[in-house]
Amino acid sequence: MLRDQDRIFQNLYGLDDWTLDGARKRGDWDGTKDLVQKGREWLVDEVKKSGLRGRGGAGFATGLKWSFMPKQTDGGPVYLVVNADESEPGTCKDREILRHEPHKLVEGCLIASVAMGATACYIYVRGEYIREGERLQAAVDQAYEAGLIGKNACGSGYDFELYVHHGAGAYICGEETALLESLEGRKGQPRLKPPFPAMVGLYGRPTTVNNVETIAVVPTILRRGAEWFASFGREKNAGTKVFCISGHVERPCVVEDAMSIPLRELIERHCGGVRGGWDNLLGVIPGGSSVPVIPKAICDDILMDFDALREVQSGLGTAGVIVMDKSTDIVRAIARLSKFYMHESCGQCTPCREGTGWLWRVVTRMAEGRARIEEIDMLWDVTKQIEGHTICALGDAAAWPVQGLIRHFRPEIERRIEQYTSRSMPVAAE
Repeated sequence: MLRDQDRIFQNLYGLDDWTLDGARKRGDWDGTKDLVQKGREWLVDEVKKSGLRGRGGAGFATGLKWSFMPKQTDGGPVYLVVNADESEPGTCKDREILRHEPHKLVEGCLIASVAMGATACYIYVRGEYIREGERLQAAVDQAYEAGLIGKNACGSGYDFELYVHHGAGAYICGEETALLESLEGRKGQPRLKPPFPAMVGLYGRPTTVNNVETIAVVPTILRRGAEWFASFGREKNAGTKVFCISGHVERPCVVEDAMSIPLRELIERHCGGVRGGWDNLLGVIPGGSSVPVIPKAICDDILMDFDALREVQSGLGTAGVIVMDKSTDIVRAIARLSKFYMHESCGQCTPCREGTGWLWRVVTRMAEGRARIEEIDMLWDVTKQIEGHTICALGDAAAWPVQGLIRHFRPEIERRIEQYTSRSMPVAAE
């Protein structure tokens, strides 16, 4: 179990002061000037040693991503963009950071920007996060007033500007290149890659896009040491992680714990267990609604990290854990998620634009039993035609929940179809 003194986010529940004074009492902005002056190469190497992987869903090695930024530029601007467009159903971890630990994020933006040679940072906040964006802006204003950011940030000689930008509430803008399009004032639609943002990003300049949690943990990692952070979790799955657990548990919560914690331990220790007891569990979506559901048989022993969940054909994603007990209509639940992805598709790619609506209509019919058994295999084939054939991962996000449903709950779909068919068959005359 993670000890309280090892938690990076000491005010995750907002019980203490969120302002600059409160943040400083918890150790934020302590020795930031010294960290900045250690230089770009040292900062990137430390983050690499820590084993930190992106907390936004993809799990890409953070230090490696930072190293892609060009070492030599033409003297024009270089950007860090922080993705605070937290729109994945079942995910609410970044919201708590924005509300209660905004200075961790602001300080992280400065240090990460130094590590990449960025002169400015934009934080793109989800359109519905009105109060969270206001809280973050207040923290930014406090940091400017105290001389921690801006010209000669922290007295280090580094000039750094930070801007908070509100989105308009589109899920697709959580994809990094669609986010950049939106920041530039255009419709949020993903860009073709290459070129990658590290070469041609915001306003055509070198840019790195990172998640809120990824950036917010960096200052603590550098203060306490890469080895300290790497001591938690398994190899290649290092560090602490903020999990958000919702659904059929006794106490839904957001909590920070060590990576690779067993799913059952996470639910029973922090949430009081599954409603009705562990044996009442039907399945869990372990990483936000876009990753495939896993049934109780897998949940019994699975570890909550990137590699363990990938091995069972699911994913850690954003660590938005959605718990479903046996009262859940699992087919209708997946149909509802299919409707969400249909609604949020930007329409740029044909497989996603046409396929997401088709998935929703077919799964909805299956929830009612109004389908044929052979349509289950047809549905699987269509998910495979969508997956991996779109510019961004929204096509995958739409396909994977349906794949999880068929992989683990096919007998339930077949039962409904057979039941509906038997009711619909005419009764033979005597």
